[in-house]
Amino acid sequence: MYLMDWYSSLRLAGDSFSAARAPRASFESGAASVSDWGAPAIKATAIAKSFGGSLVLDAIDLAVRPGEILALIGPSGCGKSTLLNILSGLLSPDAGELVIDGTPARQFDDWRRVAYMFQEDRLLPWRTVRDNVAFGLESARLPLAERRRRAADALSLVGLEAVADAWPHELSGGMRSRVALARSLAVRPTLLLMDEPFSRLDPETRSQMHDEVLRIHAGSGMTVVFVTHDMEEAVVLADRIVRLVPRPGRIAEEVDLDDLPRPRIPTDADVAERVRQLRVRS
Repeated sequence: MYLMDWYSSLRLAGDSFSAARAPRASFESGAASVSDWGAPAIKATAIAKSFGGSLVLDAIDLAVRPGEILALIGPSGCGKSTLLNILSGLLSPDAGELVIDGTPARQFDDWRRVAYMFQEDRLLPWRTVRDNVAFGLESARLPLAERRRRAADALSLVGLEAVADAWPHELSGGMRSRVALARSLAVRPTLLLMDEPFSRLDPETRSQMHDEVLRIHAGSGMTVVFVTHDMEEAVVLADRIVRLVPRPGRIAEEVDLDDLPRPRIPTDADVAERVRQLRVRS
């Protein structure tokens, strides 16, 4: 589900979390199936991956709805980041099939619409903020003026247009994370993948980044899949949570959060109870 005017829709959305969302379906027994909400943005079938003879992922079946925010949780060693790398196309599975927007991954030719935000911000110290944000656009061979325009738009989305000429070492940790997010948004993705991108931030800054992600998602309708160890982060951000267990990594359960309204305040009783339940089962 590609958007014709991605940035225009973001500007219209403002700070609203109630923008139009993709059709949703419950994954509880007897509820709607994948076919009820159309073709998945991502579909993984019987995915398996081994490293050095050790089976890391086994029989992973996963469908991600268009416009959904999906969290991958589980203990260290359960293969969360490996699965995210497979979904991004950075890593090939040993078995199974991955389909992106209805196209088998081996035939998919629009990987520029897939953005990956790593745990580290990976900003280049010799580039200004603006040039760091524009870095991912260089491989697309866009004209310099267009790269700068997109970088400026992305920086405006995360509220950093005033520091476009600053250097990475001049920024706080939260600002660096915003620059990394802007770099991911500059390619105008329809699919955003994030591997624990806020784990190194203090709680207050992490909460601010959660608000940024939700605000931008509400206006764009892009699909988001992220890895986290933080149960509270998963409940605050996600529409659905997939919990993996290790040795080998496999899906233990899927938790639908559609009945939990936004915005979700961690101290609210319903939110805190969902977090508690996840922690007990993990």
